[in-house]
Amino acid sequence: MPAENPLISIVIPVKNGIHTLPDCLEGIRKQSLYPQCEIIAIDSGSSDGSLQYLQNQPGVMLQQITPESFNHGITRNIGVKFARGEFVVLTVQDASATNDQWISNMLVHFDDPNVAGVCGQQIVAHDTDKNPHQWFRPVNPPNSRKVHFQSPDEYEKLSPAEKKRACSWDNVTAMYRKSVLLKLPFRNAFFAEDAMWAQDALKAGYTLVYDTAARVYHYHYMSYNYTYQRILTQLYFSYKIFHFAPTLTQNVKQYLLIIYRNLKYKVSPKWIWHNYSIIWARRKAFKDFNNWLKKGENYLDQKFSETIQIPPQGNLSTRDKQTVLR
Repeated sequence: MPAENPLISIVIPVKNGIHTLPDCLEGIRKQSLYPQCEIIAIDSGSSDGSLQYLQNQPGVMLQQITPESFNHGITRNIGVKFARGEFVVLTVQDASATNDQWISNMLVHFDDPNVAGVCGQQIVAHDTDKNPHQWFRPVNPPNSRKVHFQSPDEYEKLSPAEKKRACSWDNVTAMYRKSVLLKLPFRNAFFAEDAMWAQDALKAGYTLVYDTAARVYHYHYMSYNYTYQRILTQLYFSYKIFHFAPTLTQNVKQYLLIIYRNLKYKVSPKWIWHNYSIIWARRKAFKDFNNWLKKGENYLDQKFSETIQIPPQGNLSTRDKQTVLR
C-alpha cells in the first residue's frame, strides 16, 4: 500500500486508457519506492471503462475534469496541486516502467539541491505488434548529463539547435521537485508544455538532469496521417520556442537501409511499406513547414492553425482505435 505521507506523487492524465492502464499501474506498483508513493489520475471524460477501473484501484486518487478543459500544461498543474509528495513524477497512461528502479533512478539526482527535474528515456518494447525498426537496441550503457547555465544570457547565447537539445524534456518519464513546480508551473499549452517548462527552469538558474536509466516503454503506431501531424507539430513548436527550423536530408540509402533491417530482423514485409510511409509523411511535414515559413511567421501560424485543429493523437496499433495521450 502507498504511504500515508508520500514522498513521491505520480500524476497520470487519463482519457480512454483502459487498454494500457493496467500495465501502467503494474509498472508503478512494482517500483522499489512504491511504498513511498501515491498515484493521482486525472480523467478528462473517458467513456471506455477507465473511470470504473480506476475507481476500483486501491491507492489511486481519481480527479475528473471535462474533456473541454483538458490542456497538457494546465491539467498537469492540477495534478501538482493535489500532490502531497515532495517530488512529483509525470507519466502517461500508455507508458510502463521497464524495471523496478525507474523512480529511484530519477530520485537519486535530487541530492543536488539545485536540481529542479530529472528526465528519463522512453523506449519501444520488442513486441510483435510494434514497429521492429523502432525496437530498443541499445549500443551504449545508460548515462546521465546535467544541464545548467549561470545566467539567462548564457542560455540565450546558445544556437537554436543547442537550446532545443538542452530542453529536450519529456513528460512521459520525468520527476520534479514539487516546490519548483509551484514556483514555475507548466504553461497553458496544448503541446510542448514540457519543453517550455525546461526552458523556463534553465533561465531561472535551475539544473536539469537527463538520465537514460529511467526508462519506460511507450509506443504509438505511426500511420501516415499521425506521423505527418506529429512531425509538423514538433517542427512548429520547436520554431516557436527555440526559433529552430531544421531542413530534412533524404537519400536512397534510407530506403535501402529499411530493406536491409527488415531482412536482418526477419520480420514481415509489411514493415517495409510502413517505414516508407513514415519517410514520406516526414518529408511532406518538412516541406510544408519550410514552405509556410518562407512566406513569413504570420503565414506559418495561419497554416498550422488550419492544418492542426487538435494535438495529434496516436493509436497503439492498427487494431486499436482508442486514442491515447502522448
